[in-house]
Amino acid sequence: MEEGARVPELFRRLFREHYPGVARKLYALTGDYAAAEDLAQEVFLRLYRNPPERLEAVGAWLHRVLTRVGYDYLRQRASDKALLAKETAHAATRSDGTVPSGETEIIREWEIEVVRRVLHKLSDRDRTALLLREEGYSYEEIANRLGVSPKIVGTLLARAGERLKKKYGQEEERSDGGRNEADRRGSGF
Repeated sequence: MEEGARVPELFRRLFREHYPGVARKLYALTGDYAAAEDLAQEVFLRLYRNPPERLEAVGAWLHRVLTRVGYDYLRQRASDKALLAKETAHAATRSDGTVPSGETEIIREWEIEVVRRVLHKLSDRDRTALLLREEGYSYEEIANRLGVSPKIVGTLLARAGERLKKKYGQEEERSDGGRNEADRRGSGF
């Protein structure tokens, strides 16, 4: 029983003595302070679970383990970044296999921003109804969410859609500097 009580105290002493150096080395390796702290905890968890046979060599053991843990973290982070880049490129690819141009992406982002602004100008009921329908909710589910009869959801959606189109047109005109369709055709746009 006395031996078991000594182990946690010995571990606490080793932790207090070596944690700052382990965390500092991991920060130098990863460049991320939060990750270095998490990884340092992992190193000391390994020390607690599987201590070295010779505790006088704990410094070298900690260095070896922190190096492995740090490099594993860096490999995983590089793998995650590569996967994210691959998924981003895949998401940006059109259905015909081509990648949209920068101009196309800018226009798409502008359109998304205009739709967001227009949606915020709609009433809560119209906005909620349109967003729920876009997410695939049934008329009955939309009716329950809005507290209306399912019989009127179709009409409600149609009217909300018309208001959305009208406000979208107004927003586009405002964004175009007030030019009308004839001006755009005459200027080659």
